[in-house]
Amino acid sequence: MPPSRKSNRQYLFTVEGETEKWYLDWLQEAINADPAAKYTVSIRSRVEKNPLKFAKGIPIIGRAEITHWFDYESHDHIEGFLEVLDLLKLANSLKGPLG
Repeated sequence: MPPSRKSNRQYLFTVEGETEKWYLDWLQEAINADPAAKYTVSIRSRVEKNPLKFAKGIPIIGRAEITHWFDYESHDHIEGFLEVLDLLKLANSLKGPLG
């Protein structure tokens, strides 16, 4: 009897830079190569500082949740951090193709 096929989990990320994207690409490969993993994963990530722009440009049917990795280095960047949080909230509340 052939082994049962693992179900796939999809994750969507916007990230600040290439290093974070490389890490997510590596993480996807590591999870999918592990025979003990219960699921396979599909991690879609894009270097994009605006998660709302990313959300509007992806063709996904159903509900999707977008996660954003933001470099928070000091209180000097609080305005940018809060702006990205607002955009992320809007991105995750979109109706239509996303949900």
